[in-house]
Amino acid sequence: MDRLVNTVRPYAWGSTTAIPELLCVRPTGEPQAEMWMGAHPGAPSRIDRGAGSVALSEVIAADPEGELGADAVRLFGPRLPYLLKVLAAASPLSLQVHPDLAQAKEGFADEEERGVPADAPHRNYKDANHKPELICALTPFNGLCGFRDPNEAAELLAALEVDSLKPYVDILHAHPESHALREVLTAVLTADPEAMAETVRQAAAAAERLGARNGPYAPAYAAYASIARHFPGDPGVIAAMLLNFVTLQPGEALFLGAGVPHAYLDGLGVEIMANSDNVLRCGLTPKHVDVPELLRVVRFESAAPAVLRPEADPSGEELYTTPIEEFRLSRHVLADGAAPRPLPATGPQILLCASGEVSLRGADGELPLKRGESAFVPAGEEAALSGDGTVFRATVAA
Repeated sequence: MDRLVNTVRPYAWGSTTAIPELLCVRPTGEPQAEMWMGAHPGAPSRIDRGAGSVALSEVIAADPEGELGADAVRLFGPRLPYLLKVLAAASPLSLQVHPDLAQAKEGFADEEERGVPADAPHRNYKDANHKPELICALTPFNGLCGFRDPNEAAELLAALEVDSLKPYVDILHAHPESHALREVLTAVLTADPEAMAETVRQAAAAAERLGARNGPYAPAYAAYASIARHFPGDPGVIAAMLLNFVTLQPGEALFLGAGVPHAYLDGLGVEIMANSDNVLRCGLTPKHVDVPELLRVVRFESAAPAVLRPEADPSGEELYTTPIEEFRLSRHVLADGAAPRPLPATGPQILLCASGEVSLRGADGELPLKRGESAFVPAGEEAALSGDGTVFRATVAA
């Protein structure tokens, strides 16, 4: 087992205080958005087994089966198939969607064949993998997830009393669900930029007023008004109004599968995802928005957000159940004086101490973990947890 030294990514939307507070360090005044734990080539964690600091990705590449286990290598290849993060949002992230595995393979092969440079700003597919993800709240966490029922979206838009939104309201009422959602999203993202900027301005002002009143949509209107303050004139503001607004309480989670439009707005959470960089953006960003490819990937179906709560097994491990093989996220809430809790040794594990102080004991000794600290346990290595705190455990589900 190895202590991880992790990279914190300073994206502009990040909180200046949340990750430093978790790590018990002094804020720098700069945004600190994500702490990455894993072997992603963009910012691999580092370990030291006595010969100096080495990237975890290099350690795995030198002995994939020894570090990941034969089953994980057979299913996912010689790389860690997931990335664990702490995500700290102080302002909205881009509105986005991820492809399924078949779409990612097809899109990646097409761009490779056409010679699109890997670092081109208009490139959609950085790899041939899908990117399902799960976000678990450490603080109250706000986000957008999946399409609203079209009739509900029509009611929400109509209440804004913006003339240029009325055609969208009519479409949402008049068409079958999938056609209505597709037609409205297409119209929003392809509208004349100046006309759409004025629509966004009027809609934002109305949302500001409605968000200050009592009503079933008041929290959503307040959220949309806040989004508009960060992205004035962006068509993604209107696209966001087609989506469900959701607040997760600490310990609650959302699973985001392929084709589901979503955006994180604010809060601190633990995120796990398949090890991919494939993102199709719908707005709330200065980056490239490929509308035709986006429309191919989005699933135009409404669904209320399925908020996950952990389910405890007889050992006390609390699991967030998802249909994904590449990752499995669970947590252990430990009490001082309780018996050590053995961890299964079937796959590669990353352990993150989210609160308190715990101890990870294995054949080679004991590794203490304070809040914000993390460790890697190779496949086949037995270990046990004890102490007083909460630990998130990431591994493969297969």
